[in-house]
Amino acid sequence: MSRACDICQRGTQSSVSRSHSNIATKRSKYLNVQKQVVDGKKLKICSNCQKTLTKKQAKT
Repeated sequence: MSRACDICQRGTQSSVSRSHSNIATKRSKYLNVQKQVVDGKKLKICSNCQKTLTKKQAKT
């Protein structure tokens, strides 16, 4: 299961975790991806896209 948004195609970011002795260790930062039904299709949407979709629905 991918941890990428189906709408904006954003995925994981690589970053560096620093210990107390300042040793760098690679780690991954994941998106806040939720499953949601949009137009009859089940999509994995990041929280940012979910926010914009609810704003568009509120306007109409």
